[in-house]
Amino acid sequence: MSAEPGTVRPGGRTARVRAAVLRAAGDVLAERGFAHLDLADVARRAEVGKTTVYRRWGTPAALVADLLADMAEQSLPRTDTGSVLGDLRANADLVRRTLADPRQGALFRAVIAAASCDERTAGALRRFYAVRVAEWAPCVEQGVRRGEVPAGTDAAAVVRAVSAPLYYALLTTGEAPDPAAADRAARAAFAAAAAGVYVTGPGA
Repeated sequence: MSAEPGTVRPGGRTARVRAAVLRAAGDVLAERGFAHLDLADVARRAEVGKTTVYRRWGTPAALVADLLADMAEQSLPRTDTGSVLGDLRANADLVRRTLADPRQGALFRAVIAAASCDERTAGALRRFYAVRVAEWAPCVEQGVRRGEVPAGTDAAAVVRAVSAPLYYALLTTGEAPDPAAADRAARAAFAAAAAGVYVTGPGA
């Protein structure tokens, strides 16, 4: 099986080239959007040969897929506050700060827009969020063991419920959510989970 684009020889020059190209790709997405993501332009910004970029990534969609994979790997680890609500608040605040960041917020808007019309980008975006949800789901699972939320609670669904209103606000208003909105999202998700809304299985 061939390696994913940009992942050959994970060290030395290959790693430096990948980092430079992904950084440049992120800059273009944040500044101009997916429609203007041109591999030759990315190569110029990254100060890398065009042939290298075309050989390793081939298409803008493949470059975005690798960028999202790298972002998932570099994301901050889950916070463990000792309570489900505290953890969900930490998650909501992390999402809020990401969306409020001038570069990251614009980058996510560009990728989400691209995912609506490019299946490879959509798949990469789904994988990115799957990694992030899996990182935070244990906070709900631990809450089940502590009796904070009912047995059978779908942990991933609770984590997604925290982020959903924050992304919706960004996409429908163009403005990043504020701290109060992040806190409301966390409290709403926790209240619903505690009430059994996310319990799955027989009798749910």
